[in-house]
This record gives sequence, C-alpha cells and structure tokens, in this order.
Amino acid sequence: MKLAFTKMEGAGNDFLVFDCTKKKFELNQEQIQRLADRHFGIGCDQILVVERASQPGVDFRYRIFNADGGEVEQCGNGARCFVKFVHAKGLTAKREIRVETLGGVIVPRLEDDGEVSVNMGPPAVLQLLEELQVENKPVQVSILSMGNPHAVQVVPEIKRAPVTTQGPALEHHPRFPNRVNAGYMQVRDRHRIALRVWERGSGETLACGTGACAAVVAGILRGLLKSPVAVDARGGTLTVSWAGGDNAVWMKGPAKSVFEGMIEL
Repeated sequence: MKLAFTKMEGAGNDFLVFDCTKKKFELNQEQIQRLADRHFGIGCDQILVVERASQPGVDFRYRIFNADGGEVEQCGNGARCFVKFVHAKGLTAKREIRVETLGGVIVPRLEDDGEVSVNMGPPAVLQLLEELQVENKPVQVSILSMGNPHAVQVVPEIKRAPVTTQGPALEHHPRFPNRVNAGYMQVRDRHRIALRVWERGSGETLACGTGACAAVVAGILRGLLKSPVAVDARGGTLTVSWAGGDNAVWMKGPAKSVFEGMIEL
C-alpha cells in the first residue's frame, strides 16, 4: 500500500497529513506507530486526517492520531496546518473554514501575515486549582478542557520543570481515566509565559496549541495573566486571546509545509 503524505509543522509540533476526502482512512494502530517513528518511519508527533464533512454546516472532518496510534479529540497546532493543507491542495478557496473534530467544531482562518488564527471554542474549567499526589508529592494543577484534557501547573523555572519525569506520571494519574496532557507554565509577565507540555500518547512536544490555550485560561482565571498572552514554546511563539466567561479562546501562530512524499507500507 502506497500513501501520499505531507509533512507539516506548527511552532515545531510536527505532523503527517493525509488527504482522505476521496478514500477511506484505513491505517491501524501499528501502522500509525510505524509512520510516527523517527527512526523506522517518517517521524511526527501526530497524524492528521482530512475527511469530508459528516454533518451540515461544516467544511471538513478533522481526525487526529497521536504517535502511539490512539485517536484524540483535538490538536490546535494541527488545526493551523489543516487549513494551510486544504488550501494548498485546492480542497477549498475559503480563508475561514468550519471543521468538525471529536472535541467539537473549530474555525481556523488564514491571516494576511501568513499565520493562522483558530477559534478554539470556549474552555471548560473543571477545577481551577486541585492538589494531586504525584509520585508521593503534592502537585497543584488547574484542570481544563479545550476539547481535550489538560492539567496545568505553574513552575518557577521552565528549564527545570519535571516535564519528562513527572509528566508521564501525571498523564496516567488515576484522576484522569482517559489520561491527560500535563502543562508546565512559567509566568514571565502578565502578557507572556513560557510553556512546556507532556502530551498524552506523544511525550514532550516542541509546542502544544491546546496546551497553550489551557495554560492562558488558567493563568487569567488565577489572576496571573491578562489577555492577549504570548506563549513561548520550545518550537516557537503562539498568541492566545480570551475575553473570559463563555467566550471562545483564539490562538494565532505559524503553520508550514516541510516536504511531501510517498511511503509504502
């Protein structure tokens, strides 16, 4: 089986994108893992699938698979790549599209400066501050959903945050039966943070769009931040805006194609 793919990245969060508007997506978990492997495959954090809409009022269906082969609800950096992809492939001429995901409908929009803004919908704040026992130590986290689950904590120094050690333990904590993305946020000033995220099913990534949104919402509600907020990830900077309440969270950042190819499975 030969597959055409496009490798893309948004602030260093990298993806394999497949056009399945004319054929069914049929990769199994083992094949997804193989493609995502950086030594034996192509390498990516997530695989993104473009499908025809399955409901009225939307333009496309957007599916996301983590590197471990599991399907997840949402991916913000991937959403920016998604709209660039469908434009480049001539699948739409619209600059703003409505896209259905497992986490709800999102609205990515091509901006004049070449970046992409995404209406991520309103956040769901499940617990603004909760103390968990992680590896026999108390950890205070804000628990939110941006269509997918996040546990965000404030750290004094981002470089020393226990992302790769504590992150896996948080991901699999009993508090989160469907696992969780663990975010580590350093507040630099009221309009800027540094962020690292351990993503469930993928490990630490260079950027996490929904993680950036969740961190900013948590910071605003805790009185630490004021919209708009620049989010410095290891792979680049995103801008997140939120007016509070039931208003949608807006995320803006880069999205680029890296290369295209064909692989045989």
